[in-house]
Amino acid sequence: MKLDVANLPEDPIQLKQIIVNLDQRLAYLLDQVRLLQSQIYGKKSEKRPKLDDKQICLFNEAEVNDQPQADEALETIDVASHSRVKRGRKPLPADLPRVEIIHDLPEDQKMCACGCQLKRIGQEVCEKLDYIPAKVQVERHIRYKYACPGCQGVAGDGATVKIAPAPVQLIPKSMATAGLIAQIATAKFEDGLPLYRQEKIFARLGIDLGRATMCGWMVKVAERAGPLLELLCQLIRCGPLINVDETVVQVLNEQGRANTAKSYMWVFRGGDPQKPVLIFRYHPSRSGQVPLDFLKQYQGYVQTDGYTGYDVVGRQPGIVLVGCWAHVRRKFIAVIKAQTGAGKQGRAEHAVKTIAQLYAIEKQARDENLSPEQIKALRQQKAKPILDEFKTWLDQNVVITPPKGLLGQAINYTLNLWTRLVVYLEDGRLRPDNNLAENAIRPFVVGRKNWLFAGDPSGADASAALYSLIETAKANGHKAYFYLRYLFDRLPLAQSEADYTALLPQNLEPAVVQAAVR
Repeated sequence: MKLDVANLPEDPIQLKQIIVNLDQRLAYLLDQVRLLQSQIYGKKSEKRPKLDDKQICLFNEAEVNDQPQADEALETIDVASHSRVKRGRKPLPADLPRVEIIHDLPEDQKMCACGCQLKRIGQEVCEKLDYIPAKVQVERHIRYKYACPGCQGVAGDGATVKIAPAPVQLIPKSMATAGLIAQIATAKFEDGLPLYRQEKIFARLGIDLGRATMCGWMVKVAERAGPLLELLCQLIRCGPLINVDETVVQVLNEQGRANTAKSYMWVFRGGDPQKPVLIFRYHPSRSGQVPLDFLKQYQGYVQTDGYTGYDVVGRQPGIVLVGCWAHVRRKFIAVIKAQTGAGKQGRAEHAVKTIAQLYAIEKQARDENLSPEQIKALRQQKAKPILDEFKTWLDQNVVITPPKGLLGQAINYTLNLWTRLVVYLEDGRLRPDNNLAENAIRPFVVGRKNWLFAGDPSGADASAALYSLIETAKANGHKAYFYLRYLFDRLPLAQSEADYTALLPQNLEPAVVQAAVR
């Protein structure tokens, strides 16, 4: 607000209104400054103390000096008057190979002072973890040729010659094996290791493998996996719920766009809740038309955050939008962080505690392993009264809270999405938040911090395809490398829809895949 001091009104009422507006503006700016300071210097976690104020705040875990180390398992021992924690190292995985190193006494120390020979009565075993650098090897494919020395061929133009057929390759005329491609893809798309860093790692092993070559392999592999992705897209539309989220990605060399322009990676999670499917899609736009196109012919629930681009999805017949209480809670947490020390946290704290009560009901449902029908009944019994009371509280406070302040924004955000936020009450298969989609897109966000951008749209599409395969495999209990190697070994042989269907992560047992790869 810009004031012309020389031309202030003479009316006291107008002057008072100017002062009120300035005070509200000042309060808003101070909230923004405190929130920014909290984001820069404060803790990033949104966890709050338990409802019981006597409980220790979880925020202080990192500052407690007597916390156990990461490799220590905890075992509670009951003593007569108290319990104490016994610290012990977690056992190493049983499937790791063991190398025994024997430590024995010298022969001259195996005699007792009395003159008798000592007899071995037992042993003590201590296991330590060793590391051997990555092992690479060269596969030499030798194809024997055969010729007939006694004939001149059918047409008399030379001896008959036969040779063993060449093995079918995932990438024709390439030196890459399924294992190498699986390792490169896992390192980049699960571990967030950019190709230029992998280039350096291979160089340390004495292998000249350029990032451009590896990038070309990723694009070709994504193309070969196209039929699998089409099947996954069909499966995701067969479930009762699809979670949707999106995040920014920078893509270079997009036709008609500057290299600094924002593009987006979308994620869709759905299908059978017991065998979920995750699909990533690159698109230069954040328009609601993107999810609308993906959800064609889908009937069911779609859960999203409050981004207005999803409104067009909710207007489609047969689709019901579900809101996200985690985003609502985040709005009120921002108020608390911004007003710390300002003495005005009461209403935001009330909202956060109310939402915590809703999540306590969800925890009860999980602990009791309730069926969807039982979860619905529990929510109707316990959550609905809390929500009705919270709605009344919001209606009362929205009229007395400046709408441009952080608290006013949080209250208005909640009220604007209220009809979506209460939808989860009507079906026990639904969740109160969209965390499934946010958790699904997190590996991409972590990777983006390392590789920063995609070189061109084809690279972004390939990334989306490989993220889809890896994250779907992980959601179905597979380890990314083992599944990809199993898939890439067999993908060149797949011809029919049945062949591709058999290679989907949902149709493979993780133990079988690992056994086949090893």
